[in-house]
Amino acid sequence: MLLILLLIPVSKSFAQTDSSVKRFQVAVFTPLYLDSLFDVNNGYKPDKYFPKYVSSGLEFYEGIQLALDSLQKEKAPLDIFVYDLKSVTQPLSAVLSDQKFSDMDLIIGNVNNTEMMLLANLASQKKIPFINVNFPNDGGITNNPYFVILNSTLKTHCEGIYRFMQRQFPLDDIVVFRKKGAQEDRLQSYFTDFTKTTASVPLKIKYVNLEDAFDSTLLTLYLNKSRQTVCVAGSLDLNFANSLVQKLSSISDEYNVKLIGMPNWDGLPGLNKPGLKTLEVIYSTPFNSATTSNTAMWIQDYFKNKFYSRPSDMVYRGYETMYRFAKLLIQYGQNLNTALADKKFNVFTEFDIQPVYTNRQNMTLDYFENKKLYFVRKLNGAIAGIN
Repeated sequence: MLLILLLIPVSKSFAQTDSSVKRFQVAVFTPLYLDSLFDVNNGYKPDKYFPKYVSSGLEFYEGIQLALDSLQKEKAPLDIFVYDLKSVTQPLSAVLSDQKFSDMDLIIGNVNNTEMMLLANLASQKKIPFINVNFPNDGGITNNPYFVILNSTLKTHCEGIYRFMQRQFPLDDIVVFRKKGAQEDRLQSYFTDFTKTTASVPLKIKYVNLEDAFDSTLLTLYLNKSRQTVCVAGSLDLNFANSLVQKLSSISDEYNVKLIGMPNWDGLPGLNKPGLKTLEVIYSTPFNSATTSNTAMWIQDYFKNKFYSRPSDMVYRGYETMYRFAKLLIQYGQNLNTALADKKFNVFTEFDIQPVYTNRQNMTLDYFENKKLYFVRKLNGAIAGIN
């Protein structure tokens, strides 16, 4: 793993026999914390343990590297530059002010909100497509056809959940359990708006505010023993989520209940452990990490043999983002941002990238967003299916 010290920032050029073929330059941003991990002599600083906060960015980088190996075998005409977003010696502001950065043809970022805003602004100015891989928010960005959100926004998830319930549970009782809060108000407003504007039969949803110390007895007041009740967790608070899961699980033998969670529930530890009785939990995700494709199996074997571990979701995300958008860049060149909806070169996730217009009156294209959602069903700690 120390090899990354020699590669950040890295320029990785792929051999191309025909010198007349245009070469494309791609900038990749991810947090690696190299200045925190290594001293000026490349000595490893932490005494005993590898810091957990480094894992996500490093795993994303591993996925990028594996995609580059695949692209190199295809002799793709690419020059790749990888930047550590947590670098002290080369901060993001310095990178973006470098005139050489204007030559980039594509930006891929595993970013936070501040970094996203800086990169999106530069992408708009320089007319360089920027793929925001992980941050599920538009940050209020408008009029920027070079900005792409892969990790779908909360509004898109709420719309997807609403349509999912229309398809799967159109006649069932639906109860949204929520806590008090501004974010919960916004989430409820999304469901309310979809109820008003849907072209299909609107759902009949009851909203229930729960105090911090709610118990299962209180929940039973809104359940029916004679018919199925679909419960929705109307909050992104994971403590609230865990409490709701445990309370509903404790009464799932008596009541026919299904629980629909929020998109951040893939990080809810309790869902991966047996003990939830008969409670089926469903949550949405924009990425397909349960694939059994040849590429996925190859990545799994690589990690098993080299690291004695399993690849995380960020490894798959790094691989598919680099491979898909690099291939589209090579095919469409400067017209990439007009071909983002092209279905070619999907690897694991069947991305559905669509234009977003936040103001339908002036119909200005504000950005692009992945609208594809998968619905993961978990039962007793194991995945029971993916829709």
